[in-house]
Amino acid sequence: MEIRSPETDEEWDMYYDLRYRILREPLDQPRGSERNELDAIGVHFALFENDRICAIARLDQADEITGQVRFVAVDDIYRGKGYGRLIMDACENASQERGDLKMMLQARDYAVDFYEHIGYTLKEETHLLFGVLQHFKMEKNY
Repeated sequence: MEIRSPETDEEWDMYYDLRYRILREPLDQPRGSERNELDAIGVHFALFENDRICAIARLDQADEITGQVRFVAVDDIYRGKGYGRLIMDACENASQERGDLKMMLQARDYAVDFYEHIGYTLKEETHLLFGVLQHFKMEKNY
């Protein structure tokens, strides 16, 4: 098992495919909606096991002292194995190494319990993604 950024075209294809299948396809969104303009500057994480990407996330900079993790996804067949925790640990470690004092994220309603379990605090209800999926701002101080 290894956590790193995708390097080859094939790895990037697997990365974006997982992001689409887990985060966009269930919401009936088109291919391409899993990407955005900040992909070019974000720090991408992929958990590889036997040349397969099992979990992903992207780390952005929200402000001078705050990292923001986005697009966290674990392949359905790997859920319950701790891979979500591992990918979050990698994001948090990278955030701390660059000097951030806290991490924030926008959790989907069904993921709030997971993030609370790993130390995040619910701050506020924020927006409905695509008008259907409630999100909540959550934070964790280091």
